[in-house]
Amino acid sequence: MNSPEPRSLVAAAVAALLIVLTSAAVLAQPASAVPEQPPIPADHIPKYITDAVNSPARPAADKALDAGRNPTQVLAFFGIKPGMKVADLFAGGGYTSELLALVVGPDGKVYSQNMPFPPRFAKVKVAYDARLKSPAMKNVTSVVQPFSSQDLLPVPPDSLDAVIIYENYHDLVGQHLSPENVDAQVFKALKPGGEYCVVDHSAAKGSGARDAATLHRIDEDYEVAQIEKAGFKLAAASSALRHPEDDRTWIVFKHRGQTDRFMLKFVKPE
Repeated sequence: MNSPEPRSLVAAAVAALLIVLTSAAVLAQPASAVPEQPPIPADHIPKYITDAVNSPARPAADKALDAGRNPTQVLAFFGIKPGMKVADLFAGGGYTSELLALVVGPDGKVYSQNMPFPPRFAKVKVAYDARLKSPAMKNVTSVVQPFSSQDLLPVPPDSLDAVIIYENYHDLVGQHLSPENVDAQVFKALKPGGEYCVVDHSAAKGSGARDAATLHRIDEDYEVAQIEKAGFKLAAASSALRHPEDDRTWIVFKHRGQTDRFMLKFVKPE
């Protein structure tokens, strides 16, 4: 019996190694990974979104944040439309709530949720309460509930079109604010096919929740896995808020609007 030629042995070894490496790479990918979509071209942004962002009703302080937050991309990617019923979780001072209100219009509805403001956020509460008096917020219902509440969103089950949490999911994790309950309450409130819309500051890959309470960043794969445990399916991702020059080692307040951020759209299965 003839012995295999050295070149045949080398080729077989290389092929076997490639199979192992390929299998490892597949296993290393999150099961729900989806390719990121590029930013939406400006001429594809719906007019009702650009009108909302450019609205004279919006405060100058909000418009000063737009360059870093890129709300036209966020609202268009998440498919927010007139007439929708939506919720803004962890609304803070209400920047996103007001944009949602302007887009969904008089036939739509926005539920703007905050936990009871701690004393250290007294100025944010004053600003938020003042915003609620604006005519632009007349289709907004303010919701003050802790994240552990079983009545987090005062809506019938299966009734909301979309729920957004903008740059704050890491705080649910880092501050131990019941992220599991939040996800469950969102799942209950959304219609089948409804969207859970998430933007957050990215941490180093594989870091999990390590930086959530310190740098206010979170590992994207960790957040995907956390949300999918509630029954959601990751449906789409956008690169519109990516900043590849960000090495993800600094606290996000150091350079506002310049962090590398992931933008993810989860769907409640039909």
